[in-house]
Amino acid sequence: MTEKMQRMVLASRPTGMPQDENFRLETDDLPEIGPNEVLVRTHYMSLDPYMRGRMDDAKSYAAPVPIGGTMEGGAVGEVIASNHPKFASGDFVFGMFGWATHGVAKGQDIQKLDAALAPITTALGVLGMPGFTGWFGLMEYGKPKAGETLVVAAANGPVGSMVGQLAKLHGLRVVGIAGGAEKCKTATETYGFDACIDHRAHETARDLRHALKEVCPDGIDIYFENVGGKVLDAVLPMMNPHGRIPLCGMIAWYNAGGLGADAAMEALTGPRLWRTILVNFLSVNGFIISNHFDRYGDFLREVAPQLAAGKIAYTEDIAEGLENAPAAFRALLSGGNKGKQIVKLI
Repeated sequence: MTEKMQRMVLASRPTGMPQDENFRLETDDLPEIGPNEVLVRTHYMSLDPYMRGRMDDAKSYAAPVPIGGTMEGGAVGEVIASNHPKFASGDFVFGMFGWATHGVAKGQDIQKLDAALAPITTALGVLGMPGFTGWFGLMEYGKPKAGETLVVAAANGPVGSMVGQLAKLHGLRVVGIAGGAEKCKTATETYGFDACIDHRAHETARDLRHALKEVCPDGIDIYFENVGGKVLDAVLPMMNPHGRIPLCGMIAWYNAGGLGADAAMEALTGPRLWRTILVNFLSVNGFIISNHFDRYGDFLREVAPQLAAGKIAYTEDIAEGLENAPAAFRALLSGGNKGKQIVKLI
C-alpha cells in the first residue's frame, strides 16, 4: 500500500494542562497485518478524561503512554484489510486504535458494529465505554431506589447524562451539576433532570452546598463521583445515612501533577472525610470500568433498546482533524465540550 498514516504521539509529559508542545503529529507508512489481524482506517476517535492520567509517569492502574508513543484511546473505523475470518473489508469496528488515522488489532480485540442499528459514533459514547461506566456504576454500586435523590456532576457528559437518565427511569429525583447556564438547561430540557446547578456561579464549596440544599431538601442518597474538587466538598456533608458513592473519576485534580500532589488532595484527606463516611455509614466504591467488561453485554441489552425507543438521549461534540485533537482535549478537561467529545478523522 502506498497510503500513509498519521498518529499523534506524546512528545513530553505535561505539567498541569497539556499544551501543544506535549504532542507531535507524525506521518508513517501503513503497518502490515499479521495472522488474525485487521487494518482499520479510523473515522472517529474518542477523547476521554482518563487519558490525562496516561500522560503522567506515575503509578496507576495502567501503564503510562511512553514518550514517543501513540496516545491511547478508543476509535471506530472501517476495515480495509483483514487476515481474520470474522472480519472483511468494509466492516465497521470499534477498537483501541489510539490517536491515529489507522490502526492494527487482533480480531478478538475489536467489536463489529452495525451502522444500520445506530450511528457508529455511539460506540464511543452512549453505547460505549462512557455510557457503560454510568450504567455499571449506578446499578452495581449506586443501587438506585425509587423516591431517592441522586446528584451527578459533569451532568452533560456521556457518563453523567447516562447516570441521570437511568436514575430518572428508576424513579429517582435527579440533580445535576454542570459548568454554565447553557449546560444546565440541556441537563433539564434534553436529559430530563429535575434540577441542575451551575458550579461556575458558586465560587466556593460552601456556596455550592447552599444551592444544593435548595434543590435537595431531603439530602442526597447517591452521589455519582466523577469530578472531585469543590463539588465533592459541597456534596459530602449532605449525604444521607447509608448513602452510596460510586467513584469513577476526579477530573478536577487531573492536571494537578498526579495523585501525589498534596495541595490538590489536602482539602479532603484526614479526619473530616473519614468521619463523614463513618458516622453516615456511607458506601464508597471506586471502580475502573475496564475491569468489568464481562458486563458489557448486559449493558447493551438493557440500554440499546431504550436508546432506540427514545428514552435515552445523547449529545456529541465533534471536532475535525487529528491535528486538532490536543485543543479538543484541553477543552474537555476544562469543561468546554458539550456532550461526548469526539474527533472526526475522515
